[in-house]
Amino acid sequence: MNTKQLDRIRTGKGFIAALDQSGGSTPKALLQYGIKENSYSNEEEMYAMVHEMRTRIIKSSAFDSQYILGAILFENTMDRSIDGQFTADYLWEKKGIVPFLKVDKGLADLEHGVQLMKPISGLDDLLKRAAQRNIFGTKMRSVIKEANPAGIKKVVEQQFAIGNQIAQMGLVPIIEPEVDIHSADKEASEKLLKDELFDQLSSLGKDVKVMLKLAIPTKDNFYSDLMEDPHVVRVVALSGGYTQAEANEKLAHNHGLIASFSRALSEGLTAGQTDDEFNAMISKSIQDIYEASIK
Repeated sequence: MNTKQLDRIRTGKGFIAALDQSGGSTPKALLQYGIKENSYSNEEEMYAMVHEMRTRIIKSSAFDSQYILGAILFENTMDRSIDGQFTADYLWEKKGIVPFLKVDKGLADLEHGVQLMKPISGLDDLLKRAAQRNIFGTKMRSVIKEANPAGIKKVVEQQFAIGNQIAQMGLVPIIEPEVDIHSADKEASEKLLKDELFDQLSSLGKDVKVMLKLAIPTKDNFYSDLMEDPHVVRVVALSGGYTQAEANEKLAHNHGLIASFSRALSEGLTAGQTDDEFNAMISKSIQDIYEASIK
């Protein structure tokens, strides 16, 4: 583990950019960026276009370590280059931004009010490649739709079982049990989730470090005590379908919670914008998300 990167993620001022839509969510991300599905004829062309979009974001002068601590990539982006350097190396060496990798293979069907992760085949091999590509940490997402104690327990147990596997390979896992923002009993789910998180944190080996990525809580500062746990490097928030303005407003009420936004970060960016327009838009977004993160 790179101690310089660990220190930056633990103590730095700023937020984490999530540039990790993959598989089924890539067409949606491209559509939001103004590229229609008839613009590419196969997966390879689609991934080339999404890499162009991400390269444009990463190379923007606004995408700067003054505001951004880390960036989450997905496997295809990790394996591609920016200006002749693998993406993770470009991020860290040229930008001073810590690279993470999304490792999950998507969600299983809804059961017990939750969606567990699908099995992650070949995870050890992927983690070895990630380590070779100088990736610092990983991210994996499950979803909680209802305050079902058995379901929530399963989600957290699965996250930590795989998180331990990731930590053994020298990477820092971002544990992401997302409570659906539209859930009718979101606050009750958050209470159950917090108890399960503490339970799993207490069983970790002394030197194991994790990060937590959670929906912005219904009750302000509800996750403050998780931030104090010695195993927890940082607690970050997902935008979860809120608009950027809504997400920022809610985030600003949670001291110490920083953003790890995906859709809310790329909101308003389009392929048709001139570089000046694009940079002005992303610069304002980054500034606003940063301000909400440091409150």
